[in-house]
Amino acid sequence: MASIKRFGNKWRAIINKRVDGKAHRPSEVFPTKTEAQAWAAMVENEIESGKRGQVKSVTFGKLLERYAEEESPKHKGVIWERNLIRRFKEQPLYSSKLGDLSANDFGKWRNSRLKTVSEGTVRREWILLSSAINVAIKEWQWLTVNPLKDLKRPKDGPSRDRLFSSKEIESLTYILGADKPPTTISSRVGYAMLFAMETGMRAGEILGLRWDDIKGRTAAVREGKTASAKREVPLTLEAIRILELLSKDTETCFDITNKQRDALFRKAMNKTGITDLHFHDSRANACTKLAKQVDILSLAKIIGHKNINQLQVYYRDTAQEIAERLN
Repeated sequence: MASIKRFGNKWRAIINKRVDGKAHRPSEVFPTKTEAQAWAAMVENEIESGKRGQVKSVTFGKLLERYAEEESPKHKGVIWERNLIRRFKEQPLYSSKLGDLSANDFGKWRNSRLKTVSEGTVRREWILLSSAINVAIKEWQWLTVNPLKDLKRPKDGPSRDRLFSSKEIESLTYILGADKPPTTISSRVGYAMLFAMETGMRAGEILGLRWDDIKGRTAAVREGKTASAKREVPLTLEAIRILELLSKDTETCFDITNKQRDALFRKAMNKTGITDLHFHDSRANACTKLAKQVDILSLAKIIGHKNINQLQVYYRDTAQEIAERLN
């Protein structure tokens, strides 16, 4: 017998059945109790009749919506995930019922997307879709197999090696107002950009930096997706100078949100006419600078990279330059 319970201002239907030694515990949330009861009755019938390979009548869009509501908030990329799922409504897959989906449908989606966006973009979208499907399999019992499992996933694109040129740094610094005391949001965005070039820290790490994270000449990154992302970042004298300019009366050092950072950086880019440049490219500037001063293991520790091979590109010394450093 299904259990129908209040879930905030909605109703959750929870089924707990065992057929032929196999447990079935699907659940779903509905706006009304009537809808929850109807869904529970339908699914119980599927289980008892042996047709329960998946919740056939639910759409893939419903699966993604539930994932966005329940799982995405657990991730640092919650905004990105929810925006992608919102945009996915335009795809034919969104309205397809789970019982009708096959690997061929996802293959068509992949091939169609590759005509308009890069392999790297499709790969990131693929990873999100696969994650949502796996949760539906393991947690909700909506599916039994992942249709993406046997398909060829697009390769990750080559790493960007775009650097801020000296002229671009000068122009953006001026437009953002980072050549003046950091009293405006725009100027603090500019100083955050310059700080990134000194430390190699990601935008989110910089914006989340608090004053108690600064100890002497180090900045502590407390959060990260991997163990290597949580680290102590050594600060250059220029990075220290930037911090000293900032107000100490704020909760975070730079006192700006990611939305403000993104909007004002894009606005400055438009004013200067600079194209194909991301705030994140500042990490490449930092890596290039730091690679001349530290060994690759130290650089990996500073940047928070787990794969050292990804940093090899920043070591551009010639054989002659290396020989001159040898005894």
